[in-house]
Amino acid sequence: MKQNSSSRKVNERAREVIANALLFDISDPRLSLVTITGCEVSFDRSVCNVYYTADKRDYDDVAAAFESAKGRIRSIMAHSLSWRVAPELRFMLDESVDTAESIDKALQREAARRGNEDQR
Repeated sequence: MKQNSSSRKVNERAREVIANALLFDISDPRLSLVTITGCEVSFDRSVCNVYYTADKRDYDDVAAAFESAKGRIRSIMAHSLSWRVAPELRFMLDESVDTAESIDKALQREAARRGNEDQR
């Protein structure tokens, strides 16, 4: 999705509001260690894709927690933002952190393998 400075500001503002809602307004313990990595708000601001990361073992619990907290978070957004509509929230797991971890592990294995070859 192509972004200009205006859409970047809208996306960042949505991310800030949602992250603050998780910190201060939502008391679900399943969402306590979740990080909001980004938001993509549609041009007409009717939909907001929210990307998050969490511990791998908690993916299902976090998804269920977001589903149950979706209405409350949307209400908080409506009160915090001066937008004409409160966007529909779609929570999506940001898998880039998992991908980065697997790449890092592969690089470490390769470095260890090369280190073992150099010692021969």
